[in-house]
Amino acid sequence: MYYEIVIEMDEAEDGTLSWLVSVPEFPEITTFGETKEEACQNGLKAIEEAIAARIADGEAIPAPRHEPCGHGHSVQLPALIFLKALLYMLSKSKGVTRAELSRRLGWHREQVDRLFRLDHKSQLDQLEAAFEAIGVPLAFDISFPEAA
Repeated sequence: MYYEIVIEMDEAEDGTLSWLVSVPEFPEITTFGETKEEACQNGLKAIEEAIAARIADGEAIPAPRHEPCGHGHSVQLPALIFLKALLYMLSKSKGVTRAELSRRLGWHREQVDRLFRLDHKSQLDQLEAAFEAIGVPLAFDISFPEAA
C-alpha cells in the first residue's frame, strides 16, 4: 500500500540545497534528504512514525492507496506495518477495544498490545488470528505475471 509524498528542492539560509518532503495525508510530516532517494526513505520513516503516533494517541490513520499515484512520488509501506495499521483501523471502526480483542483471542493484554506496536515483529499467524477475531479474515490477492 502506498502513500503519496511531495518532494521539493529547498535552499537553507546558508545556501545548502536539500529535498524537502511533505505528505498530504499526514500534515504533521516534514522531513528532508540530501538526495531524492534519501528524501523518499526519510519520508517513509516519517510516515511509519506518524502512524505509530496516531495509534498511540487513538487517532485515525488515513487509508493508503492501492496503487502508486500516477504523478509525483509514492512510498510503499512494508507489509507488516500495513497489516498492523489495518488491524488498528478495522478494530477502531468496529469498536473492538484491545481489551475486547484480548478476550476474544484468549491472550494476555500485553500480547495484543504488541500487535499494534510497529516496532514489534509480530508473527503472521498472530495477525491472522487477530483479524479473524474482529470478523475480517485476512486474505491476500496476489497476481502473478504471465509466463513469457
